[in-house]
Amino acid sequence: MLFEIRGFRFCSSARMLAALVFILLCIQPGHGQTCTDGFSYDHRARQCVDVDECRTLPDVCRGDMRCVNQNGGYLCIPRSLYNQPYRPETPALPEPVYPDPSGGGAFLPALPRSVEPSYPRVRTTAQCILGYTPAEDGTCNDIDECETNSHHCNPTQVCINTAGGYTCSCTEGFWLIGGQCQDIDECRYGYCQQLCANVPGSYSCSCNPGFILNPDSRTCQDVDECEDEPCSHGCFNTYGSFMCNCDEGFELAADGTSCIDLDECSFSEFLCQYRCVNTPGSFSCICPPGYYVFEDGRSCEDINECDTGNNTCTTAQVCFNFQGGYTCLDALQCRSPYIEVSDNQCMCSAENPACRDKPFTILYRHMDLSSGRSVPADIFQMQATTRYPGAFYIFQIKSGNEGREFYMRQTSNVSATLVLSRPIKGPRELVLDLEMVTVNNVINFRGSSIIRLTVFVSEHPF
Repeated sequence: MLFEIRGFRFCSSARMLAALVFILLCIQPGHGQTCTDGFSYDHRARQCVDVDECRTLPDVCRGDMRCVNQNGGYLCIPRSLYNQPYRPETPALPEPVYPDPSGGGAFLPALPRSVEPSYPRVRTTAQCILGYTPAEDGTCNDIDECETNSHHCNPTQVCINTAGGYTCSCTEGFWLIGGQCQDIDECRYGYCQQLCANVPGSYSCSCNPGFILNPDSRTCQDVDECEDEPCSHGCFNTYGSFMCNCDEGFELAADGTSCIDLDECSFSEFLCQYRCVNTPGSFSCICPPGYYVFEDGRSCEDINECDTGNNTCTTAQVCFNFQGGYTCLDALQCRSPYIEVSDNQCMCSAENPACRDKPFTILYRHMDLSSGRSVPADIFQMQATTRYPGAFYIFQIKSGNEGREFYMRQTSNVSATLVLSRPIKGPRELVLDLEMVTVNNVINFRGSSIIRLTVFVSEHPF
C-alpha cells in the first residue's frame, strides 16, 4: 500500500506514525520566523497551523486516488481501499511544544489530541506502505500494478507504473476527455498540406494527383510529369499537372497528349494557285505540266520550253511558247496566188488578175490567252502602217468569231483594238482573220489587208 506525505513514503504503520511524530515535534517559529512545510503561521493563534493541501492544491492526487489531509502533509490512496477511519494503536509520545511566537520564551502545546489524524483501513498487515510488498531481505519492493493487472485504468487508458503506484494515461494520438481516451482528429488541425485521413491514434497524409509526399510525410511537392515524356511533341510542366503542345502544323488530339496533323489544304482553296498537297505538319503546292512553282511556294509560273530547249521542235520549225505549253510552227507556205514576202507575210500582187478580189496582204500572228480570262479585255491592237491622203480605214473581224467571243473597237481613224467579250475555256486554238479595209474615194480605191491571228487558249487560268 502506498501512502505519500509531501513527498515522503514509509513502510508499515509504525514508520508512518514516527513520521507524524517527527512532524509534530518540529520547532515552531518564533517572532519573525517561518513555519516548516505543511504549516502556515496563524497570527491570531500565534502559532503554526496545518495547511489542508487537499483543498488548497489543485488536482493534488491524480487518477483514481483520493486525497486525505494529514498534519503537515496529505495522503493519496485509491478510492476502493478507503472504507472508514480508524485510530492505530501507537506508543505514548510526549506532546510536542512550539516556541511562543511572541518571543516571551514560553512554549505552546502543539495541536490538541482532538485533531489527531485519521487513516484509512488498510487491508494488509505487511510492514510496507501502500504500493510496496515485503521482500525476503526485509526491504520493500515496488508493486508493478500494470504488470499484475491490479490497476484501475479503464480499457481506453494505458497503465504506467510508478514508484509505489501507477498512473493512467493515453497513448499518442489520444487525449483524456471525461475519463475516457478519445481519438484526436489530427485532420481538423491542418496536419496535412493536402489530403488527410484520420485513423485511431494517428493520421495519414496523401497528395492530390500531380504531387508526391515529401519525406516529412505531411507536405507535398509538384511532380514534373514532363520527365517521363508523356507528350508526343512538346511538354510544359504546370503546378500539379502538365500541358502538351504540338509542333507547327499539328493540333492536340482528344487524349491531350498526342498530336495529329493539320490538313492545311482543307482550310482554303486559295492556298495554292493550282493544287495543294498536305504533308505531315505542313503542305506543298504543285503546278500542272508546263509550269513550275514560283518563289512564293504557292503560285505557278509558265515554263518557256522554247527558251529552255525542252521542246520537240525541229530546226525547220519555229517554237512558239504559250501559257502551260508550246507549239511547233512550220515554216510559212503561201498559197497561190500569194507569194511570200517575209517569214510571216504573204502578198497578192495587184498586177495579178487573180488577186483582184482578195486581200492585198495576209500577215500571220500568234498570241496566247489564259483560260477563263475576265472580260471585257483588250487583247490585240492593229493599225494602218501606210497612210494615203483622203483615205479612211475600216476594221472588222472577217472570220473565226462564230461564237462571238470577240469584237473590234475602233480607237482612231487608223487603229482598232480586238476585245475579248466572253470568257473562253481552254485548252483551245482559235484562228481569227482581222481585216483592215482601206477606202479612198478620191481615187476610187478600195482594198484590204488581213491579219491572221492564231490564239492559243491555255488549259489553266494562269
